[in-house]
Parts: sequence; structure tokens; C-alpha cells
Amino acid sequence: MTSHRIVSAAAVVADGAVHRPGWLSIADGLVDGVGAGAPPSVADEHHPDGTIVAGFVDMHVHGGGGASYTDGDADQVKVASAFHRSHGTTTTVASTVSASPDELAETVGRLAPLVRAGAIAGIHLEGPWIAHSRCGAHAPDRLRSPDLAEIDSLLEIADGTIAMVTIAPELPGALDAVERLTAAGVRVAVGHTDATYDQTRAALDRGASVATHLFNAMAPLGHREPGPILALLEDPRAVVELIGDGVHLHPSLVAQVQRRVGSHRVALVTDSMVAAGMADGDYLLGSLDVYVRDGVARLRSTDAIAGSTATMDGLFARTVAGLRRAPEPMSDDDALIAASVMCSETPARVLRRDDIGVLAVGRRADFVILDADLRVNAVHTS
Repeated sequence: MTSHRIVSAAAVVADGAVHRPGWLSIADGLVDGVGAGAPPSVADEHHPDGTIVAGFVDMHVHGGGGASYTDGDADQVKVASAFHRSHGTTTTVASTVSASPDELAETVGRLAPLVRAGAIAGIHLEGPWIAHSRCGAHAPDRLRSPDLAEIDSLLEIADGTIAMVTIAPELPGALDAVERLTAAGVRVAVGHTDATYDQTRAALDRGASVATHLFNAMAPLGHREPGPILALLEDPRAVVELIGDGVHLHPSLVAQVQRRVGSHRVALVTDSMVAAGMADGDYLLGSLDVYVRDGVARLRSTDAIAGSTATMDGLFARTVAGLRRAPEPMSDDDALIAASVMCSETPARVLRRDDIGVLAVGRRADFVILDADLRVNAVHTS
């Protein structure tokens, strides 16, 4: 028996347009109609002040709600995923931190069945093949150059569940690793790197296609040696992650990057860790001690920023506000569309998921209902 319902709202952001008012028709967990004005029949749900957007897709998150993807068991993974789902993230990739070969193999072996069960959408190995000079909140003693034998072993353990790997292109063996991972269907991201412009270009030519939290933990833009930032921004093959929490990047920089490369090349990510949604205090990120004050996570040893406590709904609202008040401001509707693309459509495309990220006929009915202040009112997953 077919399950069918209609949800209507003051605004529906769907397939590159904003319908005011709008409606969404759902049959057996899939969108089977979307439009403006009055729905074709009486709505089962009506949100007169609400805005409906596609479920958020976070492709870089370490944990939240007091639970860790890196260190936690299946129950912790479910806690972290449920926490982020309550903030509108209907698809989550579990990011790890740098670890020894045995530790990393254990983590991948523990997370892989949870990917196959649908609890998370994939694994992101952020390290250990990153630069000591840009290690950020990664344990320096766990870092190393890429080794193809280790990579092949991890790919075998993962059996298709590794979605992305972050690599510093300047490391010995890095370009061969980029090629091996890309051939296995894994997205390779350039990050935690002191790579030159030319080294970054070489990684892109070998298959790298993502920038791990652009600007953060990478060589800065220079006028004689532009480094990785310019290479990543100017290459249409690259999607750039931005941590738009107001801590990692100035809001004007987020708006400027969006204007420079377009929403289809920007993926907003939280990079959140176990303390997201929790009180200020002391926490762990992998093996490193972290303290959180005023919602900002920092390493106790160096005061370096250690991930974030952000949620995707917060990034969405902050980005909409920033685009609306930028020097060349967007209209309300254009800002909603741009933020939805960056929070849902672009990361879904990076994950090669054509069933999520956009509200359109035939796609999964994963969506978020936001109130007038763009705070989460309800989350629907199919």
C-alpha cells in the first residue's frame, strides 16, 4: 500500500528555486511532486511560518552530543548521528583523526559495518598522511608519509566504505597515493598541507578533487608563492570545504569565496567534535586534550583550534545572514538557494549521492523544516 502525504510551508527551497508558498508531495519516502501556491490536495502538515530545505549533508564531522566517531563504539556513533540529525543533518560522514597503522585499521574496521548498515554515509580519513607543520589538532607522533601497502590494506578492510581521504601533496609518495585512492573510487582532499601551488596542481591532475577546510591548516596565500589556496580556488574540478562557524573563517570570507567560485563548488562543513551540543569543559579529540570555552574548542597543549562545536543548522542560518548583508548582498531567496546548495547539494555530489541533497521528484524525502528564524522545527528522513 502506497504511503502518501503532502507538506506545505511559507517557503520551499527545491531544485534551485524558492516556492512562496510551496508544497512537497511524498510517496513511499520519495518526493513525487513539488510546487508553488496551494497544494493539489489538503496538506497533511502545514507550516505557515516555515521554510523547507533539503536535509543537510555534513561530509566532515568527528562527533557531537558527547559522542565520538573516532573512538566510539556503535552506540556512540548512533548518539552522534542522532544529535546531528536533530540539527538537520540527515546524511553524515564520520571523520577520523590521525592514528597509528593498527589504530587506524581498527577504526576503519569498526566504522565500516556502520556505513553498510546506514548509520553513517561513509568514512573520511583526515590524516595521518598530512604535514607536521600544518597538523592542527592531530597528534604529531601519529603522522607519516603515505604508504601504498597500508592504503591497500585499509581499502580491503573498508570494502568500499571510505568516502574521502585528506592528504598533503608535498609528502613523499603522496601523488601515487592520490592516484591509487582515486582509482578505488575514493575522493581525495588536499589539506593540512604546506604544498606549493605547483604541488597542489599536480595532486589535482592526479585526481584530488576536494579542499579540506580551505584556509585552515594550510599554507597561506602569498603573492610570490600562492600555495594551495589559489590552486584549489581556481580549479573547477575542486570543491572547497568551508567551516562557516564564525570562528574558523570571517563571515565575509565565506561570502567572497561563494561569489568567487559559486555555490556548486563550496561545501559547508562543521568539522565538529564530541563537544558539539555540550557544555564548556574538557574533552578528548583522538588522543589529544581539548578544552572548550565559550563554545570554541582548542588544544590544551598549543591553543590551536581543535575542530568545532558547530551544527549544520547554525552554519545554514549564519551563511544566509552573511550572504544577505555582504557588500554585494543577495536577495533573501538567492541566499536561501545558495546556502541550501552549499549545505546539501554540493556535499551530496562529492559523495556521489544522486538520491539526496536536492528536493526534486524522484529524490529521497529527506528534508528540514525551519522556523522564521531558520532554526530547526522538524527533521524528516525517508
